[in-house]
Amino acid sequence: MTSAIRVPAAVLLPGTGSDEVFVRSVFEGPLRAIGVPLIAPPPPPGGALADGYLAALDTLADEHGTLLVGGISFGAHLAAEWAVRHPARCGGLLAALPAWNGDPGPAPAALAATLTADLVARSGVDAALAQTAGSPDWLRAELDRAWRRHGGRLADGLRVAAGRPSPTLAELAGLAVPAGVGTCTDDPVHPTKVAAEWAGALPRAALGETTLAALGTDRESLGRATVLAFLKALRTR
Repeated sequence: MTSAIRVPAAVLLPGTGSDEVFVRSVFEGPLRAIGVPLIAPPPPPGGALADGYLAALDTLADEHGTLLVGGISFGAHLAAEWAVRHPARCGGLLAALPAWNGDPGPAPAALAATLTADLVARSGVDAALAQTAGSPDWLRAELDRAWRRHGGRLADGLRVAAGRPSPTLAELAGLAVPAGVGTCTDDPVHPTKVAAEWAGALPRAALGETTLAALGTDRESLGRATVLAFLKALRTR
């Protein structure tokens, strides 16, 4: 199976406010199972989030050659943006929890990022974390760890993500690499409708499904769903 993939490494990017620790917990095991090593760069600080990650992908492609790229939420957007720009350097796409197509508009993830950025800028990270009291324990723990790591630069990073367009469906339709798109069917912030639109637009794509409930007890459930969808797409010509 590894020889069929023909990429030396996968580079996976986290969502906004998250980090490479969460990416590894989701994807490292599923990728190891198909013989593909994971590279998970740490998030560039604040306002450099998007441009910094795109530059990191350029550098890693120079070092490793053709890459399997992807990410979670905004990380999936950036990976797809890079792949659309550099299709010859991309061997495949792993897009977990895409949040919108094209301009973010009123997408729930964009609105949530903007509101959180405003709260962090006004009252600090502790106040923003207090607003997560109704979230599942595992998610609150992840946010507590990652948001504190971003610290005072969290708001700038959230604003970068909230205002940045993802590739349009027409742009995705021109990306003829195998792609696995992963969704949590009970996630209102990253609607399955969006993931299905991505999978429908990409010429060689499959959709993999799990749930936030499963992710809470098994981080790799989202990685497995996305990687298995990629393997299915790999067989599509």
